[in-house]
Amino acid sequence: MAFSLEEINYRTVADPKGMIEEADEIYEQKIAKAARMILENRENSPIVLLSGPSGSGKTTTAMKISRALEERGVRTHYVAMDDYFNTVRPETVPRTPEGEMDLESPLCLDMELLNRHFTELAQGKRIYVPKYEFSRQMRIQEPSKSIKLKKDEIVVFEGIHALNDMITDVHPEAFKLYVSASSDVTFHGETVFQGSWFRLVRRTVRDYLFRGADPNQTISMWANVRRGEQNYITPFMDKADYQFDTAFPYELPVMNETATQLFQTIPQGVERFDELKKVFPALLLFGNIDSDLVASDALIREFIGGGIYEY
Repeated sequence: MAFSLEEINYRTVADPKGMIEEADEIYEQKIAKAARMILENRENSPIVLLSGPSGSGKTTTAMKISRALEERGVRTHYVAMDDYFNTVRPETVPRTPEGEMDLESPLCLDMELLNRHFTELAQGKRIYVPKYEFSRQMRIQEPSKSIKLKKDEIVVFEGIHALNDMITDVHPEAFKLYVSASSDVTFHGETVFQGSWFRLVRRTVRDYLFRGADPNQTISMWANVRRGEQNYITPFMDKADYQFDTAFPYELPVMNETATQLFQTIPQGVERFDELKKVFPALLLFGNIDSDLVASDALIREFIGGGIYEY
């Protein structure tokens, strides 16, 4: 799918509220379809595996699916698979061919514990979800939560490696969902804004606004993030029972004022420099939309703040 730059810019001026509401409704229809499919599969498994690259809005999508299931009378639990990361130890951490720590690798996860918990949940047993502290890159002793599923309850496990063969081959009965912001923006048949840049802009804006990250740091990480996607995430997307795009035609105008400030300078010598230096002039093609027009439960709130969900 591709968005038209002409259409985006026309509606940015003439009908921003209508463009936002229309796009949000399309996304909500995808959420509703996912909820229906999950319900159809619940006799096979109470487990939902939600995957997608960084910046795809997986967390909001998981929360919205949970809410849609609750509205249909099914209690839903949410688990971030990040809590299953192993403590980072130099002697055991996965390495790239160049010898660098490969923190994008699925081997950073405690796959043995994850698979055991999936089995125990399906058997009606209680599990204690671990807790991971990213600031110290270590798992702490206190669990983040405990879960024991009652009849007809469902648990959504969300993480970039949720569809990896090390999980899905062991639990093929689980419902598998893949989301990604991947729509290009075109002008007269030419791509002027790449689909993957939606995720880059989202990450850069979010990390700057809420994680105190220098934009150059986030941008410098992009090559490694993309390498991790291509090695460990997108190869498994076709395992999904349902997959959909989470890009919105209005999000670039909403984030544009902040994004253009953050992308004015690209670190010299950074990997993929020739690609990254194109983002700023591409952002200048878009107008601006007041973020106050964005609903409080919109997925984009995950990246600009002011939403009803806690992250």
